[in-house]
Amino acid sequence: MSPGKQASENEAAAPMAAGARLEAMRRRVRLSRLVVWTVIAAGPVALCVAVASTPATVEAATAARPTAVRTTAQTADPAGFAQLFVGAWLRSSADDAGTAQARLAQSMAPDVDLPDPAADAQSKPESVTAVRSAQREGGTWSVTVAAQYADGSVRYYAVPVAADRAGTSFAVTGAPGVVAGPARAEVPKTSYGVTVAEGDLSSAVGEFLAAYLTGAGEVGRYLAPGVKLSAVSPAPYTALSVQQVLAVEEAAAAGQVPADGTKVRVLTQVEARDGAGRWPLAYELALKARSGRWEVAALEFGTAQDGGAR
Repeated sequence: MSPGKQASENEAAAPMAAGARLEAMRRRVRLSRLVVWTVIAAGPVALCVAVASTPATVEAATAARPTAVRTTAQTADPAGFAQLFVGAWLRSSADDAGTAQARLAQSMAPDVDLPDPAADAQSKPESVTAVRSAQREGGTWSVTVAAQYADGSVRYYAVPVAADRAGTSFAVTGAPGVVAGPARAEVPKTSYGVTVAEGDLSSAVGEFLAAYLTGAGEVGRYLAPGVKLSAVSPAPYTALSVQQVLAVEEAAAAGQVPADGTKVRVLTQVEARDGAGRWPLAYELALKARSGRWEVAALEFGTAQDGGAR
């Protein structure tokens, strides 16, 4: 056979082979569709069998995309548990272990003995409050609890508490110990060093707080645009007077309201009155100047310490 004729036959055979492969692929697609519809018609059992027979290549592709699962757990602070135990323990007596308080204390700390107060002993505490918690190694805690009595005296107890890994179960592991109370911390220097005289700013603050605490007027009329703040309800006081206004910024001491957008922070000391007496209160406020008047932008607490200008 001549080279030219052989080349011609090869060129003709190439489209035929490609067409045969294409037809085979079409047959496989039709067959796959037929199998799927047959499985669906056959019911759930056949569908499970079909899924189980899925090629390994599909399983490998699925396994290549693992799902991340968060397993981080936070240990709960057992302060409330220790507070409840000390309250029940101090109100219990070994001579009467059947009382509700004694049973509660023993259920929380089965290995801890109950106290045995004398007949003329100090009265039971009026209140018991957890004041400090310190976490130690091995899931244990030391909780300091304060017991306050009617005569104004306070006694502090350190309570050892064990917690499980999930932080959902606690147990008192030993008897409480009387300890010294927390030392008084040094009060940080305040940033409110500018005295504000009577004027537009002090009036705005006084009128706002009167509406906020006594219901004298609508709170909304004293707020900056976009600020939402509801009055205390029901109103706890019947009258209110401003005693002193201190500010962080010098602009608060200006005789006139400054340019729009000027912001100041003030600490206002007031005296509130009700049927039970007079009450000295203090409020931190952020105000903003707009259209020749001061408007309340926020009611804040504990935000302006030394160097804390924002």
